[in-house]
Amino acid sequence: MSMGTKDFAAITGSISQGIGGLRSAGAAETVNQFNAMSKAALEDGALDKKTKELIALSIGVAKQCDGCIGFHTKALKRLGATDGEVAEALGMTVYMGGGPALMYAGDAWNAWQALKD
Repeated sequence: MSMGTKDFAAITGSISQGIGGLRSAGAAETVNQFNAMSKAALEDGALDKKTKELIALSIGVAKQCDGCIGFHTKALKRLGATDGEVAEALGMTVYMGGGPALMYAGDAWNAWQALKD
């Protein structure tokens, strides 16, 4: 890993640990309901799961959410996304979000490269 590169595996691991702590500290129902909403939103429908995850990655970039980038790049790996699909989704994000989106699209590409293998 080069200097300054974010460790998205560590970021997502830390967030998962924190969410586990929230669950055991009394927010279990909230976490469970969020997980249920996520599952429902990702069900295949008019859009397949991979397309929905590409959208989620783009929104994560636009909202500058490192955890979102990490979790959605992992999901895209599991769903068999290609470099081209991820690059085009990130390109659309930059088009719609300007300079700040470009900065986070760079981070998302680094996450994709680090987590896809």
